[in-house]
Amino acid sequence: MAEALAYRAELIVELYATPTALERYTDIAQSAVDAGVDVEFVTEKVLESMADTVTPQGIVAVCTQFPTSLKDLLRARPDGSTPMLLAILEEVRDPGNAGTMVRAADASGADGVIFSGRSVDLYNPKVVRASTGSLFHLPVAVDADLENVVARCRDAGIQVLAADIKGDDLLQVRSEGVLTAPTAWLFGNEARGLTDEKLAFADRVVRVPIYGRAESMNLATAASVCLYESAFAQRAER
Repeated sequence: MAEALAYRAELIVELYATPTALERYTDIAQSAVDAGVDVEFVTEKVLESMADTVTPQGIVAVCTQFPTSLKDLLRARPDGSTPMLLAILEEVRDPGNAGTMVRAADASGADGVIFSGRSVDLYNPKVVRASTGSLFHLPVAVDADLENVVARCRDAGIQVLAADIKGDDLLQVRSEGVLTAPTAWLFGNEARGLTDEKLAFADRVVRVPIYGRAESMNLATAASVCLYESAFAQRAER
């Protein structure tokens, strides 16, 4: 809520709150005033029926959807401060994972996220909550055709690295200097990963090594590692 008001207030169509909640969250109340957003007061019972959480915080906003086109997302930044860094989510079905990956992309300074294939709906309430506001910070595009996404990335001079257990060790790839280039990380389904056909789309397949005894790594955690490795390499190169 606070992030929507701070960064994309023009998207807010309606804002509902209980009087008690607005007294409790004075920063949100002030942000609404500053942004010129009117607040509609409702009872706690009414607000509970509007929210999809068990214990709502007492404030609900209705926002318009705001997907970014793939063309606009891939457009080179005018400042050129660091190489492009993107995350492609292919068939990522769990909303918690998807939202957390958007949050990780935002935290690592990535330029955007692309939802491809039959990934979860970008505006699923759990995706929005798991992003903790990052959905309002960076552009997110939706394109069902992964082959088209990869082709467009290459046309923009962006290499595609697929994260998969079958790939080369991330440490090896880092030592080769591969991560300093403009990069789109490709992440697959939580249970099935990426098929061989989809792995073939990538310029290189990379795995996050597991040094301990864990059987596997959560998708969102692995995505965070990959994105930050690229962010570190790109900034060190600059």
